[in-house]
This record gives sequence, C-alpha cells and structure tokens, in this order.
Amino acid sequence: TELGVERRFVPESCPRAVRPGDFVRYHYLGAFPDGTRFDSSYDRGSTFNVFVGKGQLIAGMDKALVGMCVNERRFVKIPPKLAYGSEGVPGVIPPNAVLHFDVLLIDLWNSEDEVQIQTYFKPEKCPRTVQVSDFVRYHYNGTFLDGTLFDSSHNRMRTYDTYVGIGWLIPGMDQGLLGMCVGEKRIITIPPFLAYGEDGDGKEIPGQASLVFDVVLLDLHNPKDGIVIENQIVPESCERRSQAGDFLRYHYNGTLLDGTLFDSSYSRNHTYDTYVGKGYVIAGMDEGLLGVCTGEKRRIIIPPHLGYGEEGRGKIPGSAVLIFDIHVVDFHNPLDSVGITVNYRPSNCTVLSKKGDYLKYHYNASLLDGTLLDSTHSLGKTYNIVLGSGQVVVGMDMGLQDMCVGERRTVVIPPHLGYGEEGVEGEVPGSAVLVFDIELLELVSGLPEGYMFVWNGEVSPNLFEEIDQNHDGEVLLEEFSEYIQAQVDSGKGKLAPGFDFEKIVKNMFTNQDRDGNGKVTAEEFKLKDQEAKEEHDEL
Repeated sequence: TELGVERRFVPESCPRAVRPGDFVRYHYLGAFPDGTRFDSSYDRGSTFNVFVGKGQLIAGMDKALVGMCVNERRFVKIPPKLAYGSEGVPGVIPPNAVLHFDVLLIDLWNSEDEVQIQTYFKPEKCPRTVQVSDFVRYHYNGTFLDGTLFDSSHNRMRTYDTYVGIGWLIPGMDQGLLGMCVGEKRIITIPPFLAYGEDGDGKEIPGQASLVFDVVLLDLHNPKDGIVIENQIVPESCERRSQAGDFLRYHYNGTLLDGTLFDSSYSRNHTYDTYVGKGYVIAGMDEGLLGVCTGEKRRIIIPPHLGYGEEGRGKIPGSAVLIFDIHVVDFHNPLDSVGITVNYRPSNCTVLSKKGDYLKYHYNASLLDGTLLDSTHSLGKTYNIVLGSGQVVVGMDMGLQDMCVGERRTVVIPPHLGYGEEGVEGEVPGSAVLVFDIELLELVSGLPEGYMFVWNGEVSPNLFEEIDQNHDGEVLLEEFSEYIQAQVDSGKGKLAPGFDFEKIVKNMFTNQDRDGNGKVTAEEFKLKDQEAKEEHDEL
C-alpha cells in the first residue's frame, strides 16, 4: 500500500540529485508483480523525458525520482493509489494494479541552470584569454551526463576550429570557452536549452540532452592580431639592423602555441637563408625579421592570417598561430661592398699594396657570429698571394688594397664577393658574410700591369742573338729559360713575384712562338713596346 524504493546502484560521484521542478531523462522497465512487462522505454529506443513534481507523472513516480543521481538505478514499487487507481489504463493496466519500475536516470537539469565550468588544469603563464570574436582551436570529448561519448575531436585527429561569441557555436559552448588560456583544460556542462534543445541535433544528440565537453585549448588568435615580438636578446654591439631587401641567415625552432615542435633548422644543421621584406617568407616572418642585429635572439608570434592561413602546411594545421624562436647568424645586402676597418697603421706607411704586388700576411677568418673558420696562426705560416691575380676571393683582393707592411685591419666580405651561395663544403656556409682580421707582414712590389718580366737596366740591342746561344737562328724553350734565369740571377731582370718560374717562362715563350711550332725566330721575336696593340704578356 506504500511506495517502495530500492536503490540498486548509486554512483560514487553524485554532484546533483533530482529535485521537484527538475527535468529528467530516464530509462525504465515497467512490470506487474508477477513479472509481466507492460511497458519499456528501451523498446522504443528513447528515454522518457519529463519534469518532476509538476503532475506530468503518476504520483508514485514523481516521488520516487526525487533524490536520484545520474546513473543511479532504482527499483520502484508503486501502489494503485499512487499509480492508476481503480480505473487503470484500459487494455494496458488493470484496475488496482501494483506497478514495478526498474529506473535508470540518464540526465537531469533545471530551467534555471547556467553553463557550468570546472577548470582542472591551468598553465602557470596565461598571457591571453579567449574573448568574443577570437578564433580558437581546441580538442574535446563530448559526452552526455551519464558519460556516454557522442563525439570526439581526438578520434578525428583534428582540432575543432571556430570563432567564439559570434554564433558559430551552440550558446553554451560560446560561453564556456570565454576566458580560457592556451593549454587550459576544463569541463563545460551545458543544459539543453543552451545546446540543441528539444530536437537534438538530429543525429547523435537526442532532444533535451545535457552535454558535457572536456576541452583543451590549443590555439587562440584574433583576426585583428599583428605579429608579437618577445624575449629579445640584443648584442651590446649592434652597428646595423636588417632592412627590407637584406639577405639573412638564421636558425629557428618553430612551435605551435601549445608547444608542439613542427620544424627546426637546428635539426637540419643548416641555417634558413632568405631575403626579407620581399615576400620570400610568410608575411609575419617577413615583418618579424626586420630590425634585427647579427647575433640577436627573438621570439616572433605569428597569427595564421600572417602565417599559413586556414589551410596550414605540412605539420602545421590550418588556422594555427606560429611561434618562431630565431637566432640571427648574419645578414647582408646585395649592394654591400667590402667593409674595411683599419685597426693599426704604422707611422712610416709610405709603400701601399697594389695590384700585382706579392703579399705575405696572417689572418683569422670567422663568421659574423664569431665562429672561427680558419687561421694562418694555427698553421704556423703566412698566406702568400699576388694581389689582384684571382688567387683569393674578389672581396679579399679588394680588402688587401692600399695596405702597408705592419698594418692590421678587419675586412668584412659579403657573400657575393666571397664564396657565394654555395660556400665551401664543410668549411664555409653558403651565403655567409666573412670577417678577416689581417696583418700584412711582407710586400714585394709587383711589375707594371701586363708584364711578367722587366729589365732593370738598358735592353741589349742584340737580345735575340744573346738568347740564341748556338746561333742557329732559332730559340728553343730550354735556351729561353736558361737566359731568363741568368738575367734574374744577375739582377739585370725581374720576374713578376709570387708566380712559378717555369710557368711564367713558358707563358712568355708561348707568346713569342707565334706560329706555335716550339721555336722562336728573329722575325717572331718582339719586345713589349714593339707590341703596343698585343694583349698578351711580352718581354
């Protein structure tokens, strides 16, 4: 005769219990005391949805549901006076029938409910939170109040990307995402009237369902965002800052806002080399690399509309904010010439180096960031060249001009006057600016341009006869070589310094051997001043 309630299963966690006025969704089996079933929500494939305590249920069920937790199971015995009484339900429930209900509560909410937010992880640093009109990327698991999973971005292995607060989401999610930090994790519980309402979504979500979203925010930006530059480490000495049109070499680590690494030049052991301000890189990087110094480290945060946009690229998802931690190794401009800084010049500096001079010098070669490439000091010997003869890179030929013995200078050579885009494998990186600290130790004056040999006195009027020692009217290479050697040894003549003797003599002989037969005749033999229009080197 009395209402009987048996709590057959009570969940450990029961944050909320049914109160009169609440709306519930539950499954049930209805049977008579002999076990005969008269009704089942399971057979219909949908829960029974109703307000409690508003007379929409038989009185016994209205009372039996009060105090229930979601996922709780109750066995309810309802006497006729609290069920269908003496009249019953024709064809279904006889008069004065005792009814048994096996009830499982699936969902409960109240029309006065609001979105509930439970943050269970928040990063220590939170420089920015989600605001209305922001664009966010997040992962979520979507469940009903009973824990049943209905959707998950993790299963699709793709974030959910959307604007917040402008109606692209259900109202409850629009509210629940506000104020989140990147990396924050929260549980957002949404009543149906702020979700999919009475009709559900027509697929997985039934009508009148409360929704629970377990969310982790991965990314956040606003379409009005520009780039952000942080954590600048600028060297004390910064004589020059990058401008549009400069060519930069830099290292970087590229990460997403949640810290996921998507690329690194360090892993390739090679700098990223590019022009800036000319559209060779994404717009945000083009802007972020302006105004940097060699050796500077900075963090550049780039919103997607200045990065890879909605489509993304490779490991970079669409609409992703990018973080680049960069280290500028060097930069130059294609219009740069050689930079020369004289560190020391002797007071008695009267003889200056010029094209054709033979120079001996020491140097330390490094990159702009200070990385040592080479040093003659470590080899224990000088570097010896003929200035302007192409024995060194063009920039070094320029940097050694007008130098006196004992002078020390720093020569900065841009790559187009150095080793170019290719560099020297294993030694000099491509497109590298080179710095040489030079000390000139010895200078042997060269010959006038175009000459490989000059006389120190008057030239014999019978020169050919003197060279033709056997007087057969022909001079062979051996005779020619012996004669030139004798003139040099006696001080009567001088060879261009810094070149191999045999190569110089052979070159001189070949220029005189006009028919190429290996012999020079008196008709072929001519002095330099007799050959004003000749372009090759003569006596």
